[in-house]
Amino acid sequence: MLRSSVVRTAVAPDGPTLDSLLHHYVDAGEPLSCEPVAEGLLNRGYVLVTTHGRFFLKHHLDGDRTGIARQHRATRRLAALGLPLAPPRARADGRTVTVLDGRCYALHPWVEGEHLGGAALSPGQSRHLGALLGLVHTALEQVMRTGSAPRRTPRPQRSAEPARTFEMIDELLAMARGTRPRTSFDELAEHRLRERRTLLARHAHRRPADPAAAATGWVHGDFHPLNVLYRDAEPAAIVDWDRLSVQPRAEEAVRAAAIFFVRPGGTLDLAKVAAYAGAYRSARGADAGELAAAVHRVWWERLNDFWMLTWRYRLGDRRTDPQFPAASALAVWWTREYEAVRDAFTG
Repeated sequence: MLRSSVVRTAVAPDGPTLDSLLHHYVDAGEPLSCEPVAEGLLNRGYVLVTTHGRFFLKHHLDGDRTGIARQHRATRRLAALGLPLAPPRARADGRTVTVLDGRCYALHPWVEGEHLGGAALSPGQSRHLGALLGLVHTALEQVMRTGSAPRRTPRPQRSAEPARTFEMIDELLAMARGTRPRTSFDELAEHRLRERRTLLARHAHRRPADPAAAATGWVHGDFHPLNVLYRDAEPAAIVDWDRLSVQPRAEEAVRAAAIFFVRPGGTLDLAKVAAYAGAYRSARGADAGELAAAVHRVWWERLNDFWMLTWRYRLGDRRTDPQFPAASALAVWWTREYEAVRDAFTG
């Protein structure tokens, strides 16, 4: 269901585990093969072929059964409303989670499709994408209204403090400069860190206030090209709902656009952003002020964020290295073209 460029190091469940798993389902068949197709921080995925067809088997690494059950109820209800999803299959006893040897598994239908970034989307498809996310937010408000709320609604995350960001920049700079053998990536990282330090010093007074509670609601939490499958020109399934949570809705719309419509050189395709954002506002009923505030907060977030360099230098994980050139350039370009970006989102 999700194809990814991530290194495939996950070990598939063995035969006895698959036999035990499929025993809980009606007409799932007998296992023939099970191969890794994706590995993430919150789950691992496998293509499971049985005598009755092909499935997507998901192993939830965090084992949060309450959260998984909430996610499953939400996706099943959203699918019932006609949204393109691939909710888990129910077992014979009606449950959607199987726990084997302490591991939580869910069985989903296999969805054929491909992932499309903004460069592959037409203006019409960009509008459709924005409308789809707006419908997701509206429908989540409906299906999560009762019986699914967390015990405590999380507070919106406070905006980054420049003083802490400067400390992080200094730490990452030392790591980049001390890396041997030194590569072109290390040189780019050093350049971007020094550049960002200058920008932050210049714009520190623009740190946004905390978001208003009224702007929050249930969101997908990780809406980006690898989590939307297309079949031909239409979205076939929105996948990976592990980060389903209560957050500022418009900020998810802005973050998604900044991933879908970023160009290799670190600029945004503002014509497609405008088409997407206009459709989102119409579908969600969001006004220009809400989007403008979200643009400001996500811009500030990007200006203070170095998670890709943290992965590389602190964790030794280089999976996000190919994304860094465009993402780091985007923060600089966005700062320079702030008004144009805001206008694209607000119409």
